[in-house]
Amino acid sequence: MQWRSQRGDIDECKEPKKYPCYGNCKNIPGHFDCTCPKGTRGNAFVEGACQKIILTSGVRIAIGVVAGALVGLFGFLGWGVIKYKQRIKKQALLRQADEFFQQHGGQLLLEMMKVEGNAGFTLYERERIKIATNNFNKAHIIGEGGQGTVYRAVIDGTTMAIKRCKEINESKKMDFVQELVILCRVNHTNIVRLLGCCLQFEAPMLVYEFVQNKTLQELLDLQRSKRFHVTLGTRLRIAAESADAFAHLYSLPRPILHGDVKPANILLAEGLVAKVSDFGCSTIDEKTQVVPKGTPGYIDPDYLLEYQLTASNDVYSFGVILLELLTSRRPFSKERKSLTSMFQEAMANGTLVELLDSDIVDEASMRVIQQAAVLANQCLVVPGTTRSTMMLVATEL
Repeated sequence: MQWRSQRGDIDECKEPKKYPCYGNCKNIPGHFDCTCPKGTRGNAFVEGACQKIILTSGVRIAIGVVAGALVGLFGFLGWGVIKYKQRIKKQALLRQADEFFQQHGGQLLLEMMKVEGNAGFTLYERERIKIATNNFNKAHIIGEGGQGTVYRAVIDGTTMAIKRCKEINESKKMDFVQELVILCRVNHTNIVRLLGCCLQFEAPMLVYEFVQNKTLQELLDLQRSKRFHVTLGTRLRIAAESADAFAHLYSLPRPILHGDVKPANILLAEGLVAKVSDFGCSTIDEKTQVVPKGTPGYIDPDYLLEYQLTASNDVYSFGVILLELLTSRRPFSKERKSLTSMFQEAMANGTLVELLDSDIVDEASMRVIQQAAVLANQCLVVPGTTRSTMMLVATEL
């Protein structure tokens, strides 16, 4: 309600006695407004005339319905936006997964599997691998090496080992796929079985059988600390089984090189049966230049000079393992002197017995130990062109 002044523009709100207002007074040029306070209605110029607004049940219900509808509408719109973003993200991940699949030779692998009939080899989906490894949780890591990281995983109730390889060079796609096709057919007592793969990540994932026991590295550590006694016969049997496994990989139609031969990659199943693991990501062409790989202490000096992975490099690494089995010493001493150089000096000076593990030294075993030492020496010869082959090593053992 308004009241117009006849005296020009004055502030009537400052003269309440002359211009009474019992609500909200607002000065306006030439007049003023007087309204009831919020939540009331009536004539604000009359004292006590502004009465509280009382909503009827019908009005309250109507307001509640409108408010509920608005909340529901905004909630639905919000849910729709979230689902839309999720769908866009999922589509992007699917496109990316397909790109990785093609990049790693997935289509080529499918075609070759049809021809070869590899029914026992499984191509796993990206999500199954993520769930099985709890999104590659560090707590699932059971091994790390120069060629990738290995995770413990459970797929369809079965415990498996999943190896996350390094990224594959585009020029090596054909070699990698052919290597997988060959490996999935390998059935050797002393080689961990390759069960499948997933090619929908930035780097290939290989799925292997899980060996529930120790590694040769752990067994050697127990022997060094005198917490477990490993007989000479057991040591040489493990060496013989491992050598036979490597020799088998090299004898395949396309030889499979390992590139990181060390005790940690020789698993020990029930009864301390050796099982060679952590293969499948190495370059299979002997003449190809590759990125340096391997573990210090086991790397062939020839490889460090040429960066060309050959079967001879694996033989050298195996020779170091033989030395560890005979001496229970690490590849490097506390003084950083290599076990290889100490062994070669001992062989030249006739002081081998001083280097050996005293737990296996006795008159009855020395002849066998000497033969094993000569074999190890043949594995460590430089240059590698004069070394024994893994097949000869396996036969000798």
